[in-house]
Amino acid sequence: MEWRRQQLRALLALMEENKDLFIEALRNDLYKHPFESLMMEIDFVCNEIISALNNLASWMAPEKVNKGLVNLADDCFIKKEPLGVVLIISPWNYPVQLLFSPMVGALAAGNCIVLKPSDLAPNTSELIETLIPKYMDSECIRVYPGGTEEASELLEQRFDHIFFTGNPNNGRAVMAAAAANLTPVTLELGGKCPVYVDSNCNLEVVAQRIIWGKLLNAGQSCVAPDYVMCGYDIQEHLFEKMKIAVQKFYGDRTGDSECYGRIVNDQHHQRLKSLLSRQKATYGGLIDDSQRMISPAIVIDVKPGDPLMEEEIFGPILPLVPVNGPEEAVEIINNREKPLTLYIFSHNKRLVQHFLSETSSGGVCINDTMTHVALESLPFGGVGESGMGHYHGKFSFDTFSHHRSVMWKSLALESVNSIRYPPYTEKNLRKLQWLMKKTLKRGGVLSFLPFIILGVFLLICSLDADSYF
Repeated sequence: MEWRRQQLRALLALMEENKDLFIEALRNDLYKHPFESLMMEIDFVCNEIISALNNLASWMAPEKVNKGLVNLADDCFIKKEPLGVVLIISPWNYPVQLLFSPMVGALAAGNCIVLKPSDLAPNTSELIETLIPKYMDSECIRVYPGGTEEASELLEQRFDHIFFTGNPNNGRAVMAAAAANLTPVTLELGGKCPVYVDSNCNLEVVAQRIIWGKLLNAGQSCVAPDYVMCGYDIQEHLFEKMKIAVQKFYGDRTGDSECYGRIVNDQHHQRLKSLLSRQKATYGGLIDDSQRMISPAIVIDVKPGDPLMEEEIFGPILPLVPVNGPEEAVEIINNREKPLTLYIFSHNKRLVQHFLSETSSGGVCINDTMTHVALESLPFGGVGESGMGHYHGKFSFDTFSHHRSVMWKSLALESVNSIRYPPYTEKNLRKLQWLMKKTLKRGGVLSFLPFIILGVFLLICSLDADSYF
């Protein structure tokens, strides 16, 4: 435990003592405002580390399990053990959070770690490569920089677990490479995260919360709202409130705002330009190639088969898809791959429950966007095309731990244990079946009946009173 605490404290010192350097690197890579860099990256990781330090002893403690009559005298528990050497591959959009957050869980679980930061955030990657050897145990924690070629070389090696964050296509490649060594994987992928807005909401508040979540990091977030479904009767009103929210947050000239990010590189910038050329923005969508800046674009009257609905947008373009009520919205969601997050805005609890029961997604956030990610007591992860496995808080620790089953029996009471030995008899079979049979739970005093019966049984067996059976 002491090594784990030392490494977690060292990682905390790395983050706290180099905040300004991380802020500068993130500004250079993604034009992130210090507010976003601290809130969504640096402080996020620091809080994860502090939580792990505060809870490490309880996480590591053997976990007692429920036992039946047969094993009542045995000591049965789950022992949490390190998996071994794990590989963490992070993307470029949140290059601090998405590398170090899973690393916290891997350290808490006692693993050796190979870190593969993204080459598409070169300033942040170079800073991480410089700082890790200065603070961390270099025999157990290494950084492996580079691009696609270096990632492919890493995946040829045998690891005890691979944790990958990225898009589904690359996730498939990681999973295929891991299969060669039967290496388990956690895949944190993405997808088109839908939003449904009910007509009973305060649309000013709804618009602000959607626009905030959509335009964080210029829309380059795996849990960003990808498209918004609402009734035909409120689409225009919601659209107007969204325009007001954009202007309130970033002013009339988004490109001049210090709070608005940039597209990570020219390839992604051109991809987003192509989307806007195929489906013109109703509002915004101004393009500055020299800065890789695309102003917030809102497109109304989008249909499920339109170009903007073909793939995850991953940028500052927001389609509004009018629907004829919640049933059509549920149908649109279910006709697509399972999203990483579903967002619902409504005061109607029955409607919310309908979405929860009739759809599937990695997570759900009701009446807000993005904020569920910051609550470490909720597991974060996808389902189906949006990923497999989950992390944050104790869920990270469990992801990087082997849950070893332990049953510790006594060498006493051999007269009881001997009924399972050959030569087999009908009498011993009846004893075992009676002892092992499960029954439906009863309430009240009857719930103690099995323990009374067990006491009587052990007494009978110790006296070898076969006549009772």
